[in-house]
Amino acid sequence: MGMVVLIVLTIAFFIVRLAPGDPAALMLGPDATPEQAEELRSRLGLDQPIIIQYASFIVSAVKGDLGQSIFFNQPVTQVLKSRAEPTVFLSLFSLIIALVVAVPIGIYAAYKRGSFFDQSVISIAMLAASVPSFWTGLMAQRWLATEYGWFPASGYGGPDTVFIDRMVYLVLPALVLGVVNSALILRFTRASMLDVLSEDYIRTARSKGMREPRVVLRHGLRNAGIPIITVIGLTFALLVSGAVVTERVFNIPGMGNLVVNAVLRRDYPVIQGTLIVVAVTYVIINLVTDLLYLLVDKRVQY
Repeated sequence: MGMVVLIVLTIAFFIVRLAPGDPAALMLGPDATPEQAEELRSRLGLDQPIIIQYASFIVSAVKGDLGQSIFFNQPVTQVLKSRAEPTVFLSLFSLIIALVVAVPIGIYAAYKRGSFFDQSVISIAMLAASVPSFWTGLMAQRWLATEYGWFPASGYGGPDTVFIDRMVYLVLPALVLGVVNSALILRFTRASMLDVLSEDYIRTARSKGMREPRVVLRHGLRNAGIPIITVIGLTFALLVSGAVVTERVFNIPGMGNLVVNAVLRRDYPVIQGTLIVVAVTYVIINLVTDLLYLLVDKRVQY
């Protein structure tokens, strides 16, 4: 884990500095004098050699200090904390919707292998995976929010909005993200169940007179659990780090929106901090996913 984070720190530091543009000039505007830009670069430490900047960045990151945002003039950790809530809850709601849609349908499609239902599910899943999420978001926003008024069209409420009301703003974008990402989980669930339902112990359970739901859910789903858990963990990690487009479409002030604006402003510390948080989130989710294998399959040992 430490090596992965170090590699991410290194990549994050150097890749943002490959982008064209001078942060000092962008902050001061076109009317700034060269002397003002140079003074700001010196204050931000951007005039130091790149190796010195890198060493200082690594030492500070190890101590938990991700630097000071150039645009917000606040610690990066504080900026990320203020934007984390909508992204985290949007990802959780989206994952729940994806699981509710994908797992039961995937199981039933595998059970009805080759049927019209099975073929229809595969076609719809491929279509859902192929349609861009921004188009789905715009269509949902146009019809479900604007036309019928079932959901708020965009935003996340004002500063005084209570928690429950803020969550209402996430229902429509979570529905969009959940449906789009359910396609991958559905296909993995179906494929895993197909492999398991053809095993000899499934036929043995049926020959003993076991009820079909018990055969499919207790013996089939449990033994197909590891690939399904793996893709669920991967999907959650992708939701946390990849909700940028949906947040932009629905104007949600989350981490996705933050990092896009940080790139436009050349706010190096915020970009680096976001990449680090996403990388650590990936590592933690992968670790939790591996630990869940123990609950599903007792044959797994560490």
